[in-house]
Amino acid sequence: MSDVRKKGRWYDIIRSPVVTEKATQGAENNQVTFKVSRDATKPEIKAAVEGLFGVKVESVNTINVHGKVKMFRGRRGQRADWKKAIVRISEGQHIDVMTGV
Repeated sequence: MSDVRKKGRWYDIIRSPVVTEKATQGAENNQVTFKVSRDATKPEIKAAVEGLFGVKVESVNTINVHGKVKMFRGRRGQRADWKKAIVRISEGQHIDVMTGV
């Protein structure tokens, strides 16, 4: 657990916010969606979000997203697999993911 408390590790865990139509609808239910490291656990994600954004996290749900198979110049390829975390924050708190866009 000591590795989670280091601020540098927080930036390795939380890669970027996910800004899609479905993810922005989650904001109505106090949910924020992030692209996270594939080896990150729910307690690590919770500690990173609380440390970086200064909010109280109620729950974390994770999804392993498998890369889509695509064709490129007649050859089969696959996009990279990634992990998505849907974080529910406490009532009345807010994370603005659009800042800096």
